[in-house]
Amino acid sequence: MEVGKLTVQVRSGKGKGVARKLRAQELVPGVCYGHNVETPLPISLSPRLLKGALDPEKRHNTVIDVTVEDNGTAAHQLTVMLKDYQVHPISRNVLHVDLVAIDTEAKVEVEVPIVLTGKFVGAVLGGQLHVVRHELRLSCRPQDIPSQVELDITNLDIGDVLHISDLKIQEGIEILDAPKLTIVTCTAPAAEEEVAAEEEGAEGAAAPAADDKDKKEGETAEKKEEKK
Repeated sequence: MEVGKLTVQVRSGKGKGVARKLRAQELVPGVCYGHNVETPLPISLSPRLLKGALDPEKRHNTVIDVTVEDNGTAAHQLTVMLKDYQVHPISRNVLHVDLVAIDTEAKVEVEVPIVLTGKFVGAVLGGQLHVVRHELRLSCRPQDIPSQVELDITNLDIGDVLHISDLKIQEGIEILDAPKLTIVTCTAPAAEEEVAAEEEGAEGAAAPAADDKDKKEGETAEKKEEKK
């Protein structure tokens, strides 16, 4: 297995019968479409080899050089990315794979993880860190896709907020998310306690209401007995 390299086979036929035969060979059905692929190309491939072709850090954002074989003969080469895959709800085995062929000189839209670095100063006074956004949408050329985008939170104090606009991105990469969207905040511990107190108060208020209802039902039952 080699990162960024994969061999697939042209698939003939479709349906559950074909899928069963492929699974017996430790293969799964798939389809490839996109750049320079006139019509969706039915393929079969090894999910194990596909996993091995993915970069451990970039994962589904890995650019893969695919060799397409037809009856054991290499037909042509494609540059693809993993677009989607379906798994069995119980066994979690891969059932189907979608690969999208790309133009390496054209921009693609991807999602990459946001990684927080540093220890925020608000922690000294008991500040609570709240992460609102974990991923970032980007547009860039395939070879420029970062494995992650880092955000330094060292200077984050109680009451501070960091937004998309606070991220530093290398030239040639466009952020698709709105600049004002929040990534992380630091709140005072008192705010946390107030929320907890409000929740406890709501639960406490519900209990007396239930008690009053039981009391009224008891009084009604007593009056009925007296009339008898």
